[in-house]
Amino acid sequence: MNATLRRLSGVVMVMFLALMVSTTWIQFVSAESLNSDGRNVRGIYSALARDRGPIVVSDGKAIVTSVPVDDNYKYQRTYSEGDGGAAAVYAPVTGYFSVNGTVTGMERYANSYLAGEDDSLWLDRLQNLITGEEAQGSSVELTIDPEVQKAAWDALGDRNGAAVALDPKTGAILAMVSKPSYDPNTLAVHDAGEATAASEALINDKPVIGSVDGEERRSVYGPTINRTINATFPPGSTFKLLTSAAAIEYDGVTPDTSIPALDSYTLPGTSTPVQNFGGESCSSTGEMTLKAALAMSCNTAFLDLANQVGKDGMQQMFQDFGFTESLEIPMTTSVGAYPGLIGGENDDDSDARIALSGMGQGSVRMTPLQVAMISAAIANDGDLMEPYLIQSVRDSDLELVSQTKPSRYKSPFSSSTAEALTDMMLEVVNGDTGTGSGAQIPGVQVAGKTGTAEDDPRSPTLWFTSFAPADDPQVAVAVVLENEGQSTNETTGGALASPIAAQIMQAAIQQ
Repeated sequence: MNATLRRLSGVVMVMFLALMVSTTWIQFVSAESLNSDGRNVRGIYSALARDRGPIVVSDGKAIVTSVPVDDNYKYQRTYSEGDGGAAAVYAPVTGYFSVNGTVTGMERYANSYLAGEDDSLWLDRLQNLITGEEAQGSSVELTIDPEVQKAAWDALGDRNGAAVALDPKTGAILAMVSKPSYDPNTLAVHDAGEATAASEALINDKPVIGSVDGEERRSVYGPTINRTINATFPPGSTFKLLTSAAAIEYDGVTPDTSIPALDSYTLPGTSTPVQNFGGESCSSTGEMTLKAALAMSCNTAFLDLANQVGKDGMQQMFQDFGFTESLEIPMTTSVGAYPGLIGGENDDDSDARIALSGMGQGSVRMTPLQVAMISAAIANDGDLMEPYLIQSVRDSDLELVSQTKPSRYKSPFSSSTAEALTDMMLEVVNGDTGTGSGAQIPGVQVAGKTGTAEDDPRSPTLWFTSFAPADDPQVAVAVVLENEGQSTNETTGGALASPIAAQIMQAAIQQ
């Protein structure tokens, strides 16, 4: 072979090698990123060309289905049979599947099951390949109880906020409501332009949350944000449960221990005084028991208590709950914030900030799910079960593919500490000076804690967290009303949020 042919053969071999490498790279190495690229419409056509599995609530009713249609996509994703009002009740959970490439909520995080592509469904895929039958997705059965979900939705009414309910013994999420909500059907239309316009309108639709000095304030969260897991708020006095837990667990304090309860408390290292709500006096003697301080939600008592526990103890308890970690329920949850655990140059963990955190103010931020987890851990003797939304998955033949087994997530404190906190929370709801009487349910012992959190420059955010029945807990709840307070006794967490929690708990207990 002469030199010219050898050179030509070499060039051809290099070209074939380059072709093989590029094809292999595209088909295997880059396949996942190319498939997930929002500009790749083939993935959307493929996804909507198959019978995507339904999303089902605990009574067996499908709240999301795929309906055959006569267009290029073949199937239309439909929420609550197209009823926009009913679909909005579940929208924070279901999310939506849009032709513009946006997929949210359970539609996104349970996609491998719904699309029939999960590794556990390999036998179904093999059977479809052999028989030539159309591929079908699996049904995803949620832990959401429709009665509890509806009770939470109705109880919140027109207020901006959220409510979440857990089974403290298993971690199953019984209700997850976020307001304002939206109709996912408007985002699942097969017209990409219409879907994009609807999405942009929702993103820009930040609800009005009151006014300060005549200036209108709007929420930083739009309707498509799931406020139960992806919005953080100052927890206010609900955080006094965590402060109490740290004092009992680490410092040997008991509900009957006398602690300072002054009319005004000066933050350590500063000249800044902090008073009790409404400037009231907690005790004529300047002291009261921890139990009494929690019942009437005495601010100065918990400022001093957090300072006594100290930075290490307060940070440890926050971390022992797992609040600095994100959960996969399977949706990804936001992490909480606490002084010294936030990161960055402006993370102030001074003694003043630690003291202020004792009453859930300053730089403390938490999601409603996290606040519900505090009550759930107390209700379950100090063991915090991992929250979850998927109860089971069934293939197209309704054969069980997988089922969630409850698992312990954290054990932030002992059973004796949980017992002490339960006793204190009962006093909040039933005691003469308790702030949570609005959560009372006839014939049921309710344990709870109120919260009215300053959220400058906005109006106060209102809270209530609880569990019931206290002697055999079936449900733990957190309710948040975003900037719904007016710093009056008629607009506190106890006045407005606790009755909402009572309705949710009652619905869960009656199941």
